[in-house]
Amino acid sequence: MSIAFILIGLILLVVGGEFLVRASVALSFKLNVSRMVIGLTVVSFATSAPELLVSLQAALSGFSDISLGNVIGSNIANLGLVLGITAIISSIAVDREFYRFNWPAMMIFSIALYYFLSTGGNISRLEGVILFVGLILFLFLLIRRSRRKTEIAVEGIDDSLKDTSNFKMIIWLLIGGVSLWGGSELLVDGAVDLATMLGVSERVISVTMIAIGTSVPELAASVIAALKKEKALSLGNLIGSNIFNIASVLGITAMIQPIYIQSDQILTNDIFWMIGVAFAIAPLAFLPKKFLFSRYKGAILFVSYVIFTCLAFLG
Repeated sequence: MSIAFILIGLILLVVGGEFLVRASVALSFKLNVSRMVIGLTVVSFATSAPELLVSLQAALSGFSDISLGNVIGSNIANLGLVLGITAIISSIAVDREFYRFNWPAMMIFSIALYYFLSTGGNISRLEGVILFVGLILFLFLLIRRSRRKTEIAVEGIDDSLKDTSNFKMIIWLLIGGVSLWGGSELLVDGAVDLATMLGVSERVISVTMIAIGTSVPELAASVIAALKKEKALSLGNLIGSNIFNIASVLGITAMIQPIYIQSDQILTNDIFWMIGVAFAIAPLAFLPKKFLFSRYKGAILFVSYVIFTCLAFLG
């Protein structure tokens, strides 16, 4: 039943996230928000909703390790699993914004998370506010920089949503909200039960199974695009997802319910993997061939992720 709860929970989160994204984009069009702002803010917030609901539900239920493990594990999976597998299928080009803005911003948020956890053993409400305000500043600078370009990456926006009726939009919001709430309840309960049954900590389940589960939609979309020889993946979107996970998911959760470390390995192991993988993609993007994630670089990332997952269970 634990595995069934986890699978059903993940399905509901995927369904809820999709409906919430569609409703949010449709609403933004009705409010005459520009496509650029929708792509950089509305879609990013909506796609972080599953992780937010899981982390908030876990924190309120007293399972802070699931809140932290969900975000840290998802960030490792985004770069190790999603970027790794996609690059193995098809090489990925890297633009200059990667090292000028996106990557440095991700490293700042990652190190800030480590600092908050290492100094107090928790993310307090004030630190949650700091993370969220940092996200607002990041988005402000991102939009300002994007306006200087002639081509803006606004993937994930369906122009047909402009014609969505108010009734359909309300139905989508209701389906999305109920699915996200139900999915987060089932996922947290299933994860706790499975951890107890396997004799491992909730942290292990959250940094592996839950993290992989919440990364599956992005992985599937990227793999399909790569196999079709379409634009496989935007590295900026993955980095943006990692920033949102830290600043939005943990920031908002901590503002509502402070997040405390329950397992020392989150601070002594997992977060170093997260920072390490995030740091490693910079030299990989430049050596030996600049601005290209080739197949063997993808293999390095994927093998690193497999090692991390194995060590999580063995530890």
